[in-house]
Order: sequence, then C-alpha cells, then structure tokens
Amino acid sequence: MRHRVDTFKIGRSGAHRRAMLANMVSSLFEHGRIETTIVKAKAAASFAERLITLGKKGEIHHRRLAFARLRNKEAVKTLFDEIAPVYADRNGGYTRIFKLGKRRGDAAETCILMLVEAAPAAEKAE
Repeated sequence: MRHRVDTFKIGRSGAHRRAMLANMVSSLFEHGRIETTIVKAKAAASFAERLITLGKKGEIHHRRLAFARLRNKEAVKTLFDEIAPVYADRNGGYTRIFKLGKRRGDAAETCILMLVEAAPAAEKAE
C-alpha cells in the first residue's frame, strides 16, 4: 500500500532522482537560485528545506547527514556556515518558486527556485 508516501518520481529511477536532486540543491546553495521545471523545483524545494532544517541544528551528526545526502563538501560548508544562520529564527518556508512560463523547445512549464532571504553566497554570485 502507498499510504502517506509522497515522492515526486519525476520519471527517473531512485538513484538518478537522488543524484539529480543533490546536484540541484547544491547549485541552489551555491548560487541562491536555479531555473528548472516546476515538478523538479517542487521536489528540490522539499529536499532543500529538509537540509536547511538540518543545518539549523548545526551539530556534527547533522553535518554528516547533510553530506550523505548532498555529497558535496563545499555545499555542506555553505549550508552550515552561511545559509542556516540566516534562517535561525524562521520556522520553514525557506524557498520560493516563481513561475516563468513554457519552455520553447518542449513547452515544459519552467520556474525559478530561489532562497527566500538573500544569503551571502547568493549575493556573491550576482
């Protein structure tokens, strides 16, 4: 039975989906925003919100859990040192999705996924 199972499958295998989400969220933490399709953005936003919550806890155990999911040392360092302190007083809702319209090649609905409050990493990238 599938009771309470809520996974965006995105037409990929489990390993491919996890790798894709890890890459997308690493880019989100590095640049502060990414452009993607709406379904991928919703899945990545959920994944990023869970990681930011881990970052707010800040212990070595949580850092290791974040690294196990992201597999990118620089992204984990940015998450714990720059992004999580910005959201210390915020209870969820760390990401925002802006719809852009249809992509020209395949008419897929596109959007921008961004962090709500401007993080220092995002300001450096712009």
